[in-house]
Amino acid sequence: MSSQYPTTATAQAATFIETLTPAMIPREAARIGRRCVLDGLSVMVAGLAEETYVLLADDAQEQGGRKDALLFGRGRTKVPAPLAARVLGGAGHAHDWDDTQVSNDPRHQYGLLTHPTVPPLAAALAVSQLRISQGHKVTGADFFTAFMAGFEVECKLSEWLLPFLYKERSFHSSGVVGLFGAAATSAKLLGLTGDTLRMALSICASMAAGCRVNFGTMSKPLQVARAAENGVTAALLAQRGFTADLNGLDGEWGFFRVYGNGCFPEKPAQGFGGEKKQQWSIVSPGVSVKPYPSGILTHQTMDGMLELLRGESIRPEMIERIDIHAGSNVLNPIRFAVAKTHLQAKFSMAGLLTMIILRHRAGRQEFTNEFIGSPEAQDMQARIHTHVDPQIESQGMEIIRSRIELVTKDGRRFVHWAPEAYRGGPLNPLSDDDLAGKLAACADGLLDRERQDRLLRAVKRVDKLANAAMIARLIQP
Repeated sequence: MSSQYPTTATAQAATFIETLTPAMIPREAARIGRRCVLDGLSVMVAGLAEETYVLLADDAQEQGGRKDALLFGRGRTKVPAPLAARVLGGAGHAHDWDDTQVSNDPRHQYGLLTHPTVPPLAAALAVSQLRISQGHKVTGADFFTAFMAGFEVECKLSEWLLPFLYKERSFHSSGVVGLFGAAATSAKLLGLTGDTLRMALSICASMAAGCRVNFGTMSKPLQVARAAENGVTAALLAQRGFTADLNGLDGEWGFFRVYGNGCFPEKPAQGFGGEKKQQWSIVSPGVSVKPYPSGILTHQTMDGMLELLRGESIRPEMIERIDIHAGSNVLNPIRFAVAKTHLQAKFSMAGLLTMIILRHRAGRQEFTNEFIGSPEAQDMQARIHTHVDPQIESQGMEIIRSRIELVTKDGRRFVHWAPEAYRGGPLNPLSDDDLAGKLAACADGLLDRERQDRLLRAVKRVDKLANAAMIARLIQP
């Protein structure tokens, strides 16, 4: 695989962040961006019900410190901006329900690309409040432009990196690349320019982290939480005069070489954003908004199972055995043969399909230790088996493919191919009503209906708001 180490990526990114204005964001990019903000806020609210969030919030509250920004979910309590961002980021990724960057490049592994929204959104929420507390005006346009800058920088770095980052080194790409998205957003809101802005990005090269071994535990969302926190910290340190190499992304010792063994040689010339809509990653290849709180690699099979059950009127007690055939791009990251906890279930085909079989859905109510550990769920999981299929593998990895083979207790055999144009992806996007429904599902029992409606209205005109701080207040129970 031909690769090189970029030489101007740090300067390119800094120039893009510094010069981006609301007028430069294409209409379609802004439309999708507002949807991503709504989805990101929704999954943050859903995270309030998770123990991961509780422990992070408890820790932040006990640390205390400067009263920069609201501590998410804790009333009027305020904490330093980096801690506020950590808690928001951890809540946003607690369910693994946040959006996923899409790739159409067959050289990519599906696991490589990032969850793009939560790190820059968490940073935007925290730093906008910090700036307002310091007496600065931060409008919705400022907030949204900074978010879009972070989203684009994060996605472009993810697109350029070789699959080596995820496949060979087993880094959690969202924890690694999300940091730069959070830093870009923070730097934009802080008004960093020139060498100071480049320093912020280069500081990130010394703070990026995340390891796949912790998938299926609380430390997976912690990696996204730390990406948000460290991005804010990098920008604040640069603002104080903290130094780093001006080209921390570039060259033989830079981020691309050390973390990803280089980049696709032709891609840095794409630049960040630009006048053409297709140059914005949020538009093309696009972003996938998740209907289920699990890895996007599993959603096609979950939808396919639901289609098969409904189409053939198959009830749980009728099932003898299920075999799932897929490529290694799907099955390698889905590491738990049988899930014992709801966090493991996010990376267990048996756990996820058991939810679909027993409940015909997979939402907050199913992702509990009580459900996944119940005798009924454990029994059903034991009947589900996965297989790397050579025929599917030979077709390439740019499309997620899987085949379901189900045998009933009376000997009937059903074969069903999962849909390739999965729900939530660019080819089959969730409607605006679906997004509103996802907010309702995420906020059930956490935000009342009036607050949900106000949040929907605010996000639709986020770039017109007079005061960006109202966004953080609207998601505060």
